[in-house]
Amino acid sequence: MTTHDSASAAGPASASASVAGPASVPASAAGPAPVPASAAGPAPVSASVAGPVPASADDRRAVTGKRRIAFAVYVADVGRLTGLQVLLRSLALTNPALCEDVVVLHPGLPDAAFDAAHRLHPRLIPRTAAGRHDIFRLDGYDTVLALTPAQVVLGGIDPLLRLRTGVAAVPRPGPDGVPDPRNGTPDDGLLVIQRQDLDRPEPPAAAQDIPESLLVPLDHRYDFRALRLRDDLAVPEGVAVLNFAGVPECRTGPAHAARARFDLDDEAFRAAYLALPGAKHPDLLLHLALPFPDGSRPPIDLVRQLAEIHRGRGHHDLAVALLAEAVAGRPDLPRCHETLGVCLMALSRYEEAETHLLLATASPDFAPRAYGQLARLAWLLGRTEDARGYALAGLESDPTDANCRAWYTRTSEKAAVGTSSPGTPGTPEIPPGEQLAHVALFADGEENAGDKVLPEAVRSCFTADTGPDRWHQRHAHLLVDEAGLERLNARRAVIVGGGGLFLPDTAPNGNSGWQWNIPDDVLARITAPLAVFAVGYNVFDGQRYRRERFAASLRALVERSAFFGLRNHGSVARVRELLPASLREKVRYQPCPTTVARHLDPRLAGPAVREDTVLLNCAYDRAGLRFGHDYGHFLAETASAIRAVAGAAEVRYAAHMPADERFVDDLRREHGLTLPVEPLYLLSNDAIRDVYRRTRLVIGMRGHAGMIPFGCGTPVISLVSHPKLAYFLADIDRPDWGVSVHERALGARLAERALAVLADHPAAVSDVHDRQRALWSVTRDNLARLRELTGLPAPFGDPDRGDGPVVPAPRSAAGEDRPTPPSAPPHPPSEAMSTTPPPRPAPPPPPRRWRPRRHRAPNGPGTATTSTSSGCSARSPSSASTPVRRS
Repeated sequence: MTTHDSASAAGPASASASVAGPASVPASAAGPAPVPASAAGPAPVSASVAGPVPASADDRRAVTGKRRIAFAVYVADVGRLTGLQVLLRSLALTNPALCEDVVVLHPGLPDAAFDAAHRLHPRLIPRTAAGRHDIFRLDGYDTVLALTPAQVVLGGIDPLLRLRTGVAAVPRPGPDGVPDPRNGTPDDGLLVIQRQDLDRPEPPAAAQDIPESLLVPLDHRYDFRALRLRDDLAVPEGVAVLNFAGVPECRTGPAHAARARFDLDDEAFRAAYLALPGAKHPDLLLHLALPFPDGSRPPIDLVRQLAEIHRGRGHHDLAVALLAEAVAGRPDLPRCHETLGVCLMALSRYEEAETHLLLATASPDFAPRAYGQLARLAWLLGRTEDARGYALAGLESDPTDANCRAWYTRTSEKAAVGTSSPGTPGTPEIPPGEQLAHVALFADGEENAGDKVLPEAVRSCFTADTGPDRWHQRHAHLLVDEAGLERLNARRAVIVGGGGLFLPDTAPNGNSGWQWNIPDDVLARITAPLAVFAVGYNVFDGQRYRRERFAASLRALVERSAFFGLRNHGSVARVRELLPASLREKVRYQPCPTTVARHLDPRLAGPAVREDTVLLNCAYDRAGLRFGHDYGHFLAETASAIRAVAGAAEVRYAAHMPADERFVDDLRREHGLTLPVEPLYLLSNDAIRDVYRRTRLVIGMRGHAGMIPFGCGTPVISLVSHPKLAYFLADIDRPDWGVSVHERALGARLAERALAVLADHPAAVSDVHDRQRALWSVTRDNLARLRELTGLPAPFGDPDRGDGPVVPAPRSAAGEDRPTPPSAPPHPPSEAMSTTPPPRPAPPPPPRRWRPRRHRAPNGPGTATTSTSSGCSARSPSSASTPVRRS
């Protein structure tokens, strides 16, 4: 269950103090720390470290609690460096998908002594030390796997990286050479150290000083002594680490032959690594493959692999440089042309991209994928008919291609309604100058449920009518060309947001470096008032990206904006770091409007009628960055929590996207638990809010799996795998509502908090309402400022005069009218205190499409189910089998 692509995301450790102390959100900006300090490691000390973290690596372990893992090797003198090199080669050749920092402790050897070792590993960090005992004082890491130059790695060691408690070691051998726990721990063996358990004033001076209560015995295959083997005895099958401590170098036999396999020169080692089958770690592959040997033509598959790594890290220019040379004069490489076309598109070199993607369509195997990319390219450029034609060509190549079908559906609907939606039938058309332009992500089909709810929530802050009469919709990914600029400038104002638009790898473009595809020169010519509203800095912990283009576009955006509001103080702090001092104060805090939905929609203001359910949500985009080596741990701990909570309420799964349902499959396969699924991505906005309003608690990993239910007045617990969740909890001064997915006691803490909420639910709801009031106060103050920008009347009254809000009746983007509600009091009544809840309007049933049914979950008799895309059973939101209660 381990994902291996996370380690590379963090990049090599930084120099000196920064190696251990992950940057944290300033207290003034983000409030209390959302995870215990121990999750990020103790304070750093000065060290001699090779190389700083690249500017493109984002480190927020102090916020997410993500574990930092390192190998540590003590080299006592120059004579041990050969053993270190053999160890590094063996580690790479037997664990090619594993790459963590390798900290080499030494007594003060010259830097040049490590040149050969640096050629073997991309994340080698020499550090001066007094002796091997300093492995217990290795700052900046949570888990340290200590090895010695006398060891070689013969097999997989992933299980060692998943250990979470104590200090693990193979016990010292007895007189017969067999490890015996009664003999203690040897000083020259393998150790797996959890720094959290050694957080004491004076760490152990040697392995034998480790308290017995912390020792975790390991199987002898993880530190097998070569002394136990005579010259003619083979190394036992399954040995993962072979230890030659105390063995004369002149001896021969199978053990020494096993070690000799890794005594290679640089060229032979590189060739051996590149020839390995299966997955390889991106850091290692780049380090050992580049630069290509002079005069040689590298294999085309290797070139494409390296280009895909660069592409995944946002280094599209490096990918283009590799591929352009490889495919020159070679139209017969469709896969490479496809990758090259995608990378060129990410650099906004659209004409070149289209050429290479068209070349890729010549192959029946790659034509559907290439046509899907061509459809996206044409859509980005506003060529809707061309996009539909490309999508149709892809479907002709493969009628089952989901991407082409999605593009055909989207462009067909766009062609049917035109570029700009008409006004409501029977009403005069509103002039463009009376409309607001809205730049955002507009999800459709089975895309993210949170991105469907969000745009409507943003519009509700400005106008009672959230449909196309009052709003000109502009998808953020569409290139803003001259015609697009003219349409924006014709509007009363341009509102950008909300959502995590400051993210480099979703629909990358070379014009801005973030999700709004607008060149700087076009941005400078926007004459309509410009407001950035509730946008988030959405970069993952450990995510790499090129900051130069993003930072330049960001500066231009802040300079041009009349209002610049970000959805959490963490984003405010991160964006200010990228701005010159003169612009930093323009960046303000504006909560996501989904968090104040009760104040925007009076139908949500009254007490809720709730079912005895708890909704759970997980996310799997960039899973390596979210979980690191801890996914198996997360899954097991969450299963434990589900079993504990199931006695108090029915646990269901809320999927914001079809991909979210992987959790249900993994949970059933690994732990025998089956959860009914609520496919929120199939529901309308009203139905999504209704599902979240009717449950008693939401445990969510997605940002809007916390913010939407919170906005509806439902208690939440966040599974923190991304900084934005911790930022939100800090903003509302409730960091204890979050639990890191890396938390050792995740299951127990999650169950304890969930059961506490269920046990005193009225108090939990009242606390949510109280937290909302602070967010609503900020929002009303900002909207009063924006009133001057837009020229619109304040829909919620003037906070300076103490007016009660005139709450609008939102209308969906499809133009569906909603009944106008009576005016609401300044603060919606507390659901926890009310005894006469108004009737809850039943939402219209969501449209259901046929899906193949793979299995039926044991939901019990009388439960309506629908089959989801991953085969998981999904219970209808209107299931009558669940007990209902009023809070």
